[in-house]
Amino acid sequence: MQRGLPMQPTVVLLKEGTDTSQGKGQLLSNISACLAIAETLASTLGPRGMDKLIVNERQEAQITNDGATILKLLDIVHPAARTLVDIARAQDAEVGDGTTSVVLLAAQLLKEVRGYIEEGVSPHIIMKGFRQAAELAIEHIKSVQITVDKSNPEEFRSLLLKCASTSMSSKLIHSEKPFFSKMVVDAVQCLHQEDLNESLIGVKKIPGGGMQDSLLVQGVAFKKTFTYAGAEQQPKSFRNPLIVSLNVELELKAEKDNAEVRVEHVSDYQAIVDAEWEIIYRKLQAIAETGAKVVLSKLPIGDLATQWFADRDIFCAGRVPADDLQRVVQAVGGSIQSTCSDIKREHLGTCGYFEERQIGGERYNLFTECPKAKTCTLILRGGAEQFIEEVERSLHDAIMVVKRAVKNGDIVAGGGAIELDLSSRIRKHALSIPGKLQLVMIAFAKALEVIPRQICDNAGLDSTDILNKLRMKHATGEQWYGVDVDGPEGIRNNLDAFVWEPSLVKVNAINSATEAACLILSVDETVRAPQSEAQNPGPRAPPGTAQRALRGRGRGMPRR
Repeated sequence: MQRGLPMQPTVVLLKEGTDTSQGKGQLLSNISACLAIAETLASTLGPRGMDKLIVNERQEAQITNDGATILKLLDIVHPAARTLVDIARAQDAEVGDGTTSVVLLAAQLLKEVRGYIEEGVSPHIIMKGFRQAAELAIEHIKSVQITVDKSNPEEFRSLLLKCASTSMSSKLIHSEKPFFSKMVVDAVQCLHQEDLNESLIGVKKIPGGGMQDSLLVQGVAFKKTFTYAGAEQQPKSFRNPLIVSLNVELELKAEKDNAEVRVEHVSDYQAIVDAEWEIIYRKLQAIAETGAKVVLSKLPIGDLATQWFADRDIFCAGRVPADDLQRVVQAVGGSIQSTCSDIKREHLGTCGYFEERQIGGERYNLFTECPKAKTCTLILRGGAEQFIEEVERSLHDAIMVVKRAVKNGDIVAGGGAIELDLSSRIRKHALSIPGKLQLVMIAFAKALEVIPRQICDNAGLDSTDILNKLRMKHATGEQWYGVDVDGPEGIRNNLDAFVWEPSLVKVNAINSATEAACLILSVDETVRAPQSEAQNPGPRAPPGTAQRALRGRGRGMPRR
């Protein structure tokens, strides 16, 4: 009699309830998630892009059309789709602009090869084709980019203004492009031209007034800090004052806060109080002897010190935010002192003019005409708070673009011109390659056309008609022709129309989009751990915590 085969035991590898999805279906589901995100962002692209109003769980509304900001606020949970959020953030941090373009491009690359995945083409062949096409695209950008001569300051400044205004054309502030472009370029040119640290450009937002009331302070401005009564008697403006920056508390503290002192006689207590007063007066005298007329401190300056300074015509401000104080030191010179003794002239800074001025509903301290100024402050005005925040985001993008243009003055034409040029080049090259790679590279070339097509759709133009016109122009060697959302033709030479972008924006976008597409294509299985039944279980407590809590702490009071 034949023995039956032994029963195979069931092997349980993963915790019960773990969700595992794998194979082709999983890959197609990830692609669909990425396309859903791109669909949300698509309408924000270009000079006629729409804005999104996003309300978070605390019912705070934000209006924006910046790709990275929208993705951050949407709080996306799909694991594959989060890759697109990451590339948008990376583009924002690295280049500042092109965040919507990079997401649309990555999603379109996936959309174009979706059919091949369904037909069973190996993802590795597609990834290889994408990487080759991306290399080809970047080489081509580097061969056609136009380098602007930095030795001619007038020409170079005009390049920066064009780049800033192209970056703003798709933002809420596009109606005031000339005004804000000039402000952004002046701000970047204030910085040290070697390291260009954009964090030294301070931004202060004051609701009220119109956009045109915004101003650039060539120096530092910060909101008036909390002050005591004597502050109103202090002078509010100086010419060429010496400025001392401290990290010292100039305030009398109640003794009981600091230490326990046991005394036998009232005179002993009086001696302690006198010593405290003596110490603070010595500090104040040491500051006055330096000749400083403006005293700033990170820590509080009390009512006694405020009145003492007012009697000697010295201006003081305590509790100055650390980043503002750091920028003051960058602008006026000197250094932050942590003691009041032995302050020498080289530790003090100076500026041409200091004043306290009313701006809107707030009082601001302004340091201008600074000799060592490698910093500046943008003071933004506007009707609604959400509007000012969107202006700040738009200016951040423009500042980053101008910063990149200063570092390497290479530009290409925007408005979909460079994408169409790359598309036609990659198509021609693909026809010389045998095998499946040819199809993948043609798919890459077709995906690049999503940028000009979306710009047309958002502007209400006929995208098919305009893309056909552009393809014809590019086939005859007119490589800088792109979309024109204002003209009757719908197309124009965007290089002559000064729609310029730093080539780095495009290189970074193509690199990031290709990497993200390859990453999503290389995933064929998702293993998701089961969620806990509690909504937010938090970290587990160490063993024995409950018993200790029940026992109580200490020995308790003895019974009487």
